[in-house]
Amino acid sequence: MEGFFRSFMQVYRPMVTQLNELLAEYHLSYSLWQVIFYVQREGHSTLVEISSHYHVEKPSITRRVHRLEELNLIQVIPSENRREKVIQLTDHGAAIYQECREKITKLEHQILEGCTEQEIKNIFQALNKIQNNMISKEGNVRE
Repeated sequence: MEGFFRSFMQVYRPMVTQLNELLAEYHLSYSLWQVIFYVQREGHSTLVEISSHYHVEKPSITRRVHRLEELNLIQVIPSENRREKVIQLTDHGAAIYQECREKITKLEHQILEGCTEQEIKNIFQALNKIQNNMISKEGNVRE
């Protein structure tokens, strides 16, 4: 088992680099994409929900949201709680999501080329267990 995290990082970093290159034409990065992806999947979302989901400090999400607002990809919508910021994708944001999603899916297929469905299923299961172990530990790591 020794070297697992080193091997994981050798895959993770180049993958994020490739994603950033793919998203660059839209003036996006992987960290911005995470917010778009979450809002597309979950619908109207608060910054706290996004922060909790990704285990990232709220100020980091706030900065990302401001950048996405500047790009006209998300918008703030009225909320009953004035202290809570609720966001949703704009029409432009939904269109950009769809374009990027198609390109990312193509990249995923390229990266996973040669892996069997069972191997991919095993990777998903193992990563899910690792994530659950990290979350269940006190003092879980934040970005």
